[in-house]
Amino acid sequence: MKIVIAPDSFKESLSAMEVANEIERGFRSVLPSAEYIKVPVADGGEGTVQSMVDATDGTIITLDVTGPLGDKVEAFYGILGAGFKGKKKTAVIEMAAASGLHLVTEDKRNPLITTSYGTGELIVDALNRGIKHIIIGLGGSATNDGGAGMAQAIGAHLLNSAGKALSPGGVALAELASIDLTDLHPLITKCTFEVACDVNNPLCGEKGASAIFGPQKGATPEMVLQLDTALGHYADIIERSGIADNRNTPGAGAAGGMGLGVMSFLNAELKPGIDIVMQTVNLAGLSQGADLVITGEGRLDSQTLHGKTPMGVAGVAKAQGIKVIAIAGCVSDDANILLEHGIDALFSITPRALPLAEVLSSAKHNLYSTAKNIAALYALSAAK
Repeated sequence: MKIVIAPDSFKESLSAMEVANEIERGFRSVLPSAEYIKVPVADGGEGTVQSMVDATDGTIITLDVTGPLGDKVEAFYGILGAGFKGKKKTAVIEMAAASGLHLVTEDKRNPLITTSYGTGELIVDALNRGIKHIIIGLGGSATNDGGAGMAQAIGAHLLNSAGKALSPGGVALAELASIDLTDLHPLITKCTFEVACDVNNPLCGEKGASAIFGPQKGATPEMVLQLDTALGHYADIIERSGIADNRNTPGAGAAGGMGLGVMSFLNAELKPGIDIVMQTVNLAGLSQGADLVITGEGRLDSQTLHGKTPMGVAGVAKAQGIKVIAIAGCVSDDANILLEHGIDALFSITPRALPLAEVLSSAKHNLYSTAKNIAALYALSAAK
């Protein structure tokens, strides 16, 4: 019997690998002779680096970079290990690690001045280590600078009318007069960039970066107008510089316009995060011949349908006719819709109503116990 365990993390309590370990432990207590394949995964958001490093026996690189407000912060990215069968040496970067909203206290959030420079520094470090393939996860950013800070970090000169370097932040984009790519990092053209992006917002307008995501980063209605105008001007100068105009490409407005930035300066391709992760960890190949696939995340609800890990895993499994069980910390009232889209059974590990702190602290034990009971039920079914 072959069982593949491919969960996402349970946010704030267990990493994806820890989740996989507890599920295996519970199942192995009932089915000790089964073959277990653990593939910790993610959907391109928070936890993607750790999941993919764990899945491939890779390495976490930590370094000090420029934070959203210009101060130094400790950030990280991952280099995939021997378990990754790709042809190119690959790194995985979460934009939020260097430029995330969590790095700015609520009273200091101001997208007029926050910068994505630190994300560019992570990219440069990876390039300098000989990386030829970089996966970047967008989301959770504190910035609205269209990736301008990132571009400056990788060697682009963004200049005002006086020929001076543009100041950090989204509002400074209104002063952009020219772009000089002469000193762009020479290894960029030798590297393939894939960007995990699960929103389809354009750069500007009522559905753009500033209007949709600006308020959560501290933007007032007046700031939103300033930032939207500045991003539009930025896109004009990018186009005038001979770079393809992608301002209306779905995803251009992701992460404060970083979607446009990575397309413009890295020639990156935007893809659904779960698709990139599934392909990179070779879930389809590892699942061949499996009798059962187990997935999960912290919460299962109707939103899980939209690019979340369990649906990506279910899609891979169903293509091979494999049954899928999903386990979560919480299963909402509307989660049964998932049963119509490739998941065969849903289980919650929370035994009763508990305070959130207790739910999080007891997640490991509850996950093991639930997995053990699911395994017992599965064994009864298989014995018929």
